[in-house]
Amino acid sequence: MVEHEGNSVKKFSSILITGASSGIGEALAENLAGPGIFLALCARNDERLQGVAERCRAQGAQVIDQVIDVTDQSAIKAWIEDIDEAHPLDLLIANAGVSPGTSGEADTASQSRRMMETNVGGVFNTVEPIITKMVARQSGTIGLVSSLAGFRGLPSAPGYGASKAWVRSYGEGLRGRLYPDDISVSVICPGFVASRITDQNNFKMPMFMTAPRAARIILKGLANGKARIAFPMPMYALVWILTFLPLWLTDGILRRLPKK
Repeated sequence: MVEHEGNSVKKFSSILITGASSGIGEALAENLAGPGIFLALCARNDERLQGVAERCRAQGAQVIDQVIDVTDQSAIKAWIEDIDEAHPLDLLIANAGVSPGTSGEADTASQSRRMMETNVGGVFNTVEPIITKMVARQSGTIGLVSSLAGFRGLPSAPGYGASKAWVRSYGEGLRGRLYPDDISVSVICPGFVASRITDQNNFKMPMFMTAPRAARIILKGLANGKARIAFPMPMYALVWILTFLPLWLTDGILRRLPKK
């Protein structure tokens, strides 16, 4: 449960998280779990998801877990609507995503296609059903997990970066559109965080962070209605600077990055 002092700080009690079986999703669920908390958790891997759900129940949370692929529009829509009917959601976190190493595809083109289907289509499939519900209630918080890789096209992972850039742009646009309806939208842009995605990386990852630490940063930002939750700050500052530098200056540097 999120607990902070201050009248403007949100507390969440009915939460849905996609991609909850590992990494950031797992850490968010376990951080939020507690008495009086309802968690709806979904992922593709049943065994890992069951483990997360049981640990959250052990902390006193009421948990519903479901194996769903977020690219299945009808399935995720029906599940979210059923959950919200029984437990009106005050927080939805669209976290499910894949990288070249976790897409399950062998060739580059198939990997990119799978990333777009999951990281773009899956996020849209997750967020779209809850918007109408939250607008009707005139309340709610939506968190969309993007990445610092979405700020500048990277030769090391063009498809992944492009998919995360879409999430960032979509979330920032939604924030303005839903503001009159008292719905808070936060775009979450992590750097390197321990997960099945970073497990595939065979290169040094600067400012590498554990998932529980990342979850605490994210939940603090969501509770405070922060527009962009980007971390770690030194890496965010570096990425931000890169977006302002001319391409001729940065292209040579970025081409040396190891491929994902």
